[in-house]
Amino acid sequence: MANLDNAVSALVAEQRNLQDKLKQVEAAISALRIVSHNGRSGSLRPKRFLSVAARRRIAAAQRARWAKYKAQKKAA
Repeated sequence: MANLDNAVSALVAEQRNLQDKLKQVEAAISALRIVSHNGRSGSLRPKRFLSVAARRRIAAAQRARWAKYKAQKKAA
């Protein structure tokens, strides 16, 4: 029974150690998430916006791609 008690206590100690390490990892992940979502964390470049004309050109090009895809699909 002494060996079993020693094994159980060793496993409990290892469990506490792993729980402490897990808390440290979770704290590090949390800190990184806060930094990455903190507005201008990664770059100092301002957010870029597309003009209305540029969005229309992109939309027209996408519609053309879909039309080509659908035409190929009908032909097959």
